[in-house]
Amino acid sequence: MAVDTLTATPPAPAPSPGAAPRPRPVRRSSWSSRAVVNTVLAIVAVYTLMPLSWLVVNATKDNGDLFGSPGFRLGDFNLFANIADLFAYHDGVFGRWLANSLLYSVIGALASTLISLLAGFAFATYSFPGREKVYGLVLLGILVPPTVISLPMYLLASEAGIVNTYWAVLIPSLVNPFGVYLARVFTDAYVPHETLEAARMDGAGEFRALRSVALPMLSPAFVTIFLFTFTASWNNFFLPLVMLNDSSLYPVGLGLFSWNAVLPQEPQLYALVVTGSLLSVVPLAVAFLTLQRHWRSGLTAGAVK
Repeated sequence: MAVDTLTATPPAPAPSPGAAPRPRPVRRSSWSSRAVVNTVLAIVAVYTLMPLSWLVVNATKDNGDLFGSPGFRLGDFNLFANIADLFAYHDGVFGRWLANSLLYSVIGALASTLISLLAGFAFATYSFPGREKVYGLVLLGILVPPTVISLPMYLLASEAGIVNTYWAVLIPSLVNPFGVYLARVFTDAYVPHETLEAARMDGAGEFRALRSVALPMLSPAFVTIFLFTFTASWNNFFLPLVMLNDSSLYPVGLGLFSWNAVLPQEPQLYALVVTGSLLSVVPLAVAFLTLQRHWRSGLTAGAVK
């Protein structure tokens, strides 16, 4: 007889009588967890976008539709007429407020970001006596709310004679402890000390090494700190309220607040306040949509490292 060369699979050994049965693997369905996460995210998105949706809908209404129809129901389309009335009211003061906000936010954010990058680079790169203690004092500034120091800053500005000027709002915005912290973290992650040493060995001075080597590597840090500072400066309310008396120097948030305070006496301003609130959101949306590519790429690169 021919012998079969194929070997049969040996049977599994029988469990011993006293051994516990092996538990079967349980397949956990992931669809339920995804559904829960998506539901929570949808609720958060609706909660976040609801005020903006209300602004978009009601900015298209005149005063009659604003009070005569529900908040999320469209009326006659009067958006462009509201915008024209908004910029024509009181000799176009709203346009002045927008320009003031851009001045406070763009110029202040650029200067504050540059100062934060220089300070963070110095803390991360140079060794000097008391470095960590000074850095600890800077971090303590993060714990102090800006509202608490507004009155001391007003007294200092009064002594310096800059109350009710642009400088009273611009100078305090230059100090950003959180920006210094982010700049040091990014410098530690993005700028190798060997690269700076190589630049110094090639004859580059400290300023040249910073400008030509470190700053290009810190472009994600620049965009990140700038966005945080720009948003904080644009939404800054209490400091201009304390420092400024002249309405022509108001930022857009404080200007709209002053209009909102007189709505019972001037009800025709309701549509203008709603339309102005919508327009005041546009620069923030433009800044984030324009710079998010650089911001997200920088965060991704840091994660890969």
